[in-house]
Amino acid sequence: MPATLRRRGPDPYAQQYAILAAALLVGTVFLAVWLRSALVLLCGALAGATITGIVFAVRHFRDRGPEIDRTARYLASPRDVRSLTTAGAKETAARLGARTTVPGIPIGTSVRGRQELWGSWEDMHFDIWGPRTGKTATRAIPAVVSAPGAVVVTSNKRDIVDATRGVRERRGPVWVFDPQNQANEPASWWWNPLTFINNNVVRAMILAGLFAGINRPSHARSDGYFEPAGQELFGAMLLAASADNLPITRVLTWLRRPSDDTAARILRDAGHNLVAASVESVMTAPALQRAGVYGTAAQIASPLAAPNVTRWVTPGDGPRRPEFRHSDFAQREDGTVYVLSEETNKMAAPLVVSLATALAYEFEGRAIESPGGRLPVPAVFVLDEAANICPWPELPMLYTHYGSRGIIMMTIIQSWAQGADVWGESGMSSMWGAANVRVYGGGSGDTRFLGDVSTVSPNFEAATNEISYTAFASLDQKQTLKSRSEEVLDIAVLGAMPRGRAWVQVSGSKPILVRTSPWWEGAHADAIRASLARYGPDAPDGPRAAK
Repeated sequence: MPATLRRRGPDPYAQQYAILAAALLVGTVFLAVWLRSALVLLCGALAGATITGIVFAVRHFRDRGPEIDRTARYLASPRDVRSLTTAGAKETAARLGARTTVPGIPIGTSVRGRQELWGSWEDMHFDIWGPRTGKTATRAIPAVVSAPGAVVVTSNKRDIVDATRGVRERRGPVWVFDPQNQANEPASWWWNPLTFINNNVVRAMILAGLFAGINRPSHARSDGYFEPAGQELFGAMLLAASADNLPITRVLTWLRRPSDDTAARILRDAGHNLVAASVESVMTAPALQRAGVYGTAAQIASPLAAPNVTRWVTPGDGPRRPEFRHSDFAQREDGTVYVLSEETNKMAAPLVVSLATALAYEFEGRAIESPGGRLPVPAVFVLDEAANICPWPELPMLYTHYGSRGIIMMTIIQSWAQGADVWGESGMSSMWGAANVRVYGGGSGDTRFLGDVSTVSPNFEAATNEISYTAFASLDQKQTLKSRSEEVLDIAVLGAMPRGRAWVQVSGSKPILVRTSPWWEGAHADAIRASLARYGPDAPDGPRAAK
């Protein structure tokens, strides 16, 4: 048979071709499915990354604080201020045996680390805030509503009273001392300053010194004879009125009658013979000398001539009004006293300082008698506008030891110079140095003070690149990397401190930048709003109706 007609056998490669074709088909399908899935995953990943980027960008720009926040990384680290955190403050409270669940006095939130910071129950506070920088909303009001025990507040405005009164009255009795009618508070009660003396010569001279210090600060130069003699005579008269249970206004009557020996006779009958002899020596002195001493003493006692003031410190005519006893108040752990006075007014200031002093001394006495020599529940003094309405001469000295007694002081003034006018440079330096929590809230133009704040803040090393050339620059070029020390917070930055930020330094630690926390962001916001609605100036009939 011809070869061309011979029947061919099966192709030995056909099976392999079929397998290859099938594999290509399956691979093509698989590749298509894989590419589609990969494309879906890629699109999903891109969409997720885009959303994440948008969220990050929104948060970044939303949370981006003022320019000063960039300095926070050079200041105290979270580890440096651990004792101020909620956990650290609670540990301190437990160590001190403070009978309270409140960590301490709120300070704010650290910019670096975003930790809530507290002053412990052994820390003394000193604040310098310029006008309208938020000191009342972010420091005074939170301190009052957070206090676990008794509170004493001074101010020249009613805002702090209106905001916190409703909160505090849920815990205990509230007393508002308002001789200048700053809060439209009626004189429904009275306090006898002579109860501070309690027939004690030293206390009488302290009270006389508080009156004298209003017109002449303790650091100011005084007359060598008449001012000390007048102050001593005034103190003797206060002691006599206290010994005979007379109203404090009787002292002014005696001082206007140099020939009246009633005070001397009362002092002798009470056993104060030496003080009586001192009064008699002035009465029998030459006419001009006697007139000078009596005139100086009468000037010191002049606030007792103001009826709007004396109605708060005398029982008055008619039915006897409730008497406030500072000794009873200090035995409580839930009361509140607001002491208001018009700014720079010299008539009420002596009584404002006297009431604050009487309360502090009483708390100190109770602390000494308590276990460990400190109050079991801390007492808080919020001295807002202290330099204007509560120029307390002894305050620098009290800062050195009241923290160990559980008596926490927060003094708030507007500038260093304002405090120096009252306590002198030495007194201001003493208080600022003794304070465990020092706060500057901005608004100061005092370059000297700002310079001191800048000096205690850390420096950082700024890198510089120095390149030098010869005449043939392309052939000879020298590059040097150097660094220079610069202030993290210079005077210009501190002077322009934005609202909502504060510089804080705690004893033994680097300064820290803090975001201040106004009361409306705190746990008591609703209660404070209710208090404002009830006691604020826009209340239907004011505070009287709210009672």
